[in-house]
Amino acid sequence: MPRPEKHVFICTQNRPQGHPRGSCGSSGSVAVLNEFMTEIQSRNLFDKIAITNTGCMGPCIVGPSVLVYPEGILYGKVKVADVKTIIDQHLLGGEAVAALIVPKEIW
Repeated sequence: MPRPEKHVFICTQNRPQGHPRGSCGSSGSVAVLNEFMTEIQSRNLFDKIAITNTGCMGPCIVGPSVLVYPEGILYGKVKVADVKTIIDQHLLGGEAVAALIVPKEIW
């Protein structure tokens, strides 16, 4: 398998209900992860984009969090409906999705 051009990390950390920090898992990150996997598979992008689920990346308040490398851009409050936009605009098009970028004061 060739080295992918982009690597997407999706937080799937799950904490107990009522935990003060919350978690990406309780905010729907597994559905976001599944949508990324479905899109990557249906478009046959395995050689261009790698997907990895992770534990906590820090800013739980903006979950679900999606981190894209090599740019190091963190997206927050990502919904299933945002996945195609992230893939088309950023991962394939090279332009970050400004409306989803976590503010610098948070991350």
